[in-house]
Amino acid sequence: MSTSGNCHKVRLLLEQLGTRYDWVEVNSAQGQTRTPEFLALNPNGKVPLVQRSDGRVLAESNAILFWLAEGTPFLPADGWQRAQALSWMFFEQYSHEPYIAVARFISIWTPADSRRRDELPGLRERGHAALAVMERHLQSAPWFTGPDYGVADIALFAYTAVAEDGGIGLAPYPAIQRWLQAVQAQPGFLPILAA
Repeated sequence: MSTSGNCHKVRLLLEQLGTRYDWVEVNSAQGQTRTPEFLALNPNGKVPLVQRSDGRVLAESNAILFWLAEGTPFLPADGWQRAQALSWMFFEQYSHEPYIAVARFISIWTPADSRRRDELPGLRERGHAALAVMERHLQSAPWFTGPDYGVADIALFAYTAVAEDGGIGLAPYPAIQRWLQAVQAQPGFLPILAA
């Protein structure tokens, strides 16, 4: 689903690695991840997933990033730096994405009278808390993956870049804004499609 930040992460890394792949568009907002065919690949009914030519399937965006980046400059070889990158990838899934991505989803894909919109103030507050943690880090370091750009930056970029879609403004975060520009300047960069 090209408008999904989680899917964008995978596509961005594939592009930056120069990997040959076939992209199959699946629209979860229209229930396409709930078909028997899709559920046979991922019983959790979510995108993204990678299906290898040998039939093996891997789901969960950050697991896919980790697997694709293995043995490349996008994943540090040093054990401590690798653990730091994983730490930021876990932060993205547990302290960032559940608020920023969900605020975006509710703002874009739910009707104006949806009761889910009552969740937006709390989601935005928690989203700003996550961005504040990122801002502090970026005030003393250029990247989240270690000394160089890599998988943790890709993981955090996807939904941070579109936070404003969910009503979470980035104006208070100058270090994040610089970092977003630095990510966009990387070779092979591909922007996320507008929802």
